[in-house]
Amino acid sequence: MLIVAVDTSGRKGSIAVCRGDLEHFELLQLTSLEGGTYSAQLMPRIAEALQQNKLDKTQVDAFVVVSGPGSFTGLRVGLATVKGLCEVLHKPLATVSMLEAVALVHGRPEQTSTSLLDAGRGEIYVGEYRVLSAGDAHVVQEYIAKLDAFAAEGTSNRGHLLTPDSKVAEALGAANINVSLVPAIHADGVGRIGMRKLITGESTDLATIDVNYIRRSDAELFAAPKH
Repeated sequence: MLIVAVDTSGRKGSIAVCRGDLEHFELLQLTSLEGGTYSAQLMPRIAEALQQNKLDKTQVDAFVVVSGPGSFTGLRVGLATVKGLCEVLHKPLATVSMLEAVALVHGRPEQTSTSLLDAGRGEIYVGEYRVLSAGDAHVVQEYIAKLDAFAAEGTSNRGHLLTPDSKVAEALGAANINVSLVPAIHADGVGRIGMRKLITGESTDLATIDVNYIRRSDAELFAAPKH
């Protein structure tokens, strides 16, 4: 299976062209994207990555995209672009939560792992997952929390805490919370997870797909109340 995976959830994004099956995975190309210009970069970089590997867009079997949480604008651009490609090329799509990706890549099989991502404003995105040995993860809950409140609550029943964000790790470490600082997940890691989903039949319905923001946008938070 040949796939294109896209991550535009953070300040730094990436595109991966990958090939493989349930047993093997090959990264053909990983391309970095600069945040703030995703709408201008995404389509040209996808085309360029395919061209450099002597591939045509019609040869792509499926697409994978990070559905959240993260940058509101980045997530919208990534999802809209990939969804459009899937509709035009009649290809399936798999979505991956970045919280899920951290748990799957760095978590321990048959244990609970809690992924933590910096949400800004002194807040963190929290994803509690039961990591399964088959390379899947069962979501317990995803939510947003104040970092200091999360630290004050302790880590009872949260399992192994994981974060790719050094500021989050430092803040929790200062509160004597045991957390592992892990490498960030890029589009190739997302592609590996998405490929497994696609092969096992876990594709996303293009008609109902939406971004997983977890929290409301600034426009919603600060909008004047309706009378």
